[in-house]
Amino acid sequence: MSSKPTGELVPLNIALLTVSDTRGPDQDTSGQYLEDQLLATGHQLAARRILPDDVYLVRALMSRWIADPAIHGIIITGGTGFHERDSTPEAVGPLLDKIIDGFGEEFRRLSQLDIGTSTIQSRAFGGLANHTVIFCLPGSTGACRTGWEGILSTQLDSRHGPCNFAALVQRKPDRPVHRLDEVVGDKAQA
Repeated sequence: MSSKPTGELVPLNIALLTVSDTRGPDQDTSGQYLEDQLLATGHQLAARRILPDDVYLVRALMSRWIADPAIHGIIITGGTGFHERDSTPEAVGPLLDKIIDGFGEEFRRLSQLDIGTSTIQSRAFGGLANHTVIFCLPGSTGACRTGWEGILSTQLDSRHGPCNFAALVQRKPDRPVHRLDEVVGDKAQA
């Protein structure tokens, strides 16, 4: 079990990433849904980005967010299917210290109620890296609603018992993440 419940909500700083080759800010209804929900429940939006389905771009941004001591959690929407460009599991998987096996299992169980056996085509998953909890959801707004309402809203809530991820992610080590942007010497380009 990850942590015991508290009496009051401990707000978390959550970063949101939409992985899509076709969506821009105006079409990102899934990312907007997740932003609206996390703010409505008292959490903070630490960052929000949209990136194409590119393993190395996703991995680079995720590495930065994982190292950032101010970010407690990351929710990714998109890139979890079987289309040739869907690469979120391949991008994020190598960065994880631990896999939250139950997240993908529970997500598919809940999704089955809405989409039947098509749920087997979801590679939704979760994990931990550097005391950052990471949840990867399919790109549809319906799937994000299922994931938020059925799992994330409680597992990110410090008041939820018998356990949740809130206390665990607040033990994140303080790293000098600002050093990632330092340029050394006068010949190097930023």
